[in-house]
Amino acid sequence: MTDQEIVMLAEAWIAHKRSRDRDKETEPHGGYSDRSCKLYRAQEKVSDLELEHENPEILWKLILAIQHIDHSAPIQQILSAGLIENLLSNHGEAFIARIEAEAKRDPSFASTLGGVWKNSMTDEVWTRLKLVWDRRGWDDVPK
Repeated sequence: MTDQEIVMLAEAWIAHKRSRDRDKETEPHGGYSDRSCKLYRAQEKVSDLELEHENPEILWKLILAIQHIDHSAPIQQILSAGLIENLLSNHGEAFIARIEAEAKRDPSFASTLGGVWKNSMTDEVWTRLKLVWDRRGWDDVPK
């Protein structure tokens, strides 16, 4: 997958997550619109990436692309408790150093990490994550 394809997938995933009326977006004959189907396919592709444990590099690049494109609270909540949490649960040892470096480089990424839960990540990965996350604004932690 090229960098351009990753950005396009990130944009479609964001649009799918932002689409509040995607289930109501139908054509006059009752079928789903082309846009709705395209956005849903993007969501399915991202879900497949989460489940594919063979190529977490693409998932990492997708996380960075989404983070770069959209800093809104709803997207950051889904990103932290979804894609990032799953990446760290399945590949934490391989990615924690990159997560740490990105959090130190980009304060908004550190803030996004504040919404990650332990899930099934190792104690070591969880401990290292907590050293770089910014929990302000999450779970009643004051900003």
